[in-house]
Amino acid sequence: MAGNATVKDYMTKDVATVSPDDTVAEVSRRIVESDGHNGFPVCDGRRVEGFVSARDLLLTDPEARIFTVMADDLIVAHPEMKVNDAARVILRSGIRKLPVVDDAGNLVGIISNTDVIRSQIERATPEKVGKLMRTLEQIHDIEVTEEQRTVRLANLTPTQARVYADELEGRSYELERGLAEPLVVIDNAGTLLLADGHHRVMAARKTGIDEMDAYVIVVDAADAVELGMQRTAEKEGLESIDDIDVVDYARHPLVEATQRLQ
Repeated sequence: MAGNATVKDYMTKDVATVSPDDTVAEVSRRIVESDGHNGFPVCDGRRVEGFVSARDLLLTDPEARIFTVMADDLIVAHPEMKVNDAARVILRSGIRKLPVVDDAGNLVGIISNTDVIRSQIERATPEKVGKLMRTLEQIHDIEVTEEQRTVRLANLTPTQARVYADELEGRSYELERGLAEPLVVIDNAGTLLLADGHHRVMAARKTGIDEMDAYVIVVDAADAVELGMQRTAEKEGLESIDDIDVVDYARHPLVEATQRLQ
């Protein structure tokens, strides 16, 4: 999906804005009191007039009006723009957020560098599924087929012992907006091995979701084999998603490696 995904698929539609006539003091207070905002689109009604960031407000007269300090040479995105193109704009311009406007210049959303990253991480693309199918066939000299199903999370056998708490936040974000990609599952003669999507599964479990869409790679019962990932799951005592540990990011192996180097 990521290659064809559009901005409207990943943008935030409920956007906080400020007015051109608001004061610097008012907007500064909103930034301080907000949950993660470092700037706002400036709108006259629905029409975008500019963007004001925390940096624009530094060392500025608290009573000055926002239209006097905002950036009005605005870079914007269109809802039908591809996410990959929005990523290029964000990267090359050095900005963190793109207001999304329709053909009339009205604000319909906002897309951030975080949204772009989320659109690229852990994608269950057809190419990824096809590569796994070919690998299984070559290694085990079997034939497999692929189908799409809705699978019950309680029936899945994980093949990964841990997930990371920070990534669960991103997966929950996707689930809330209906953006989560299908899982990749191997049906090995009735045993449903979760090959890809452990963070998605744990985020779904956290939010009370019992079923998810999946690309299912089917191994015919007559060709059932013991897969390497299946042996690993058995060795680590992984029988259900309840056996997956959620690890705090502070214990992420890359962070630990960096700390050891210091």
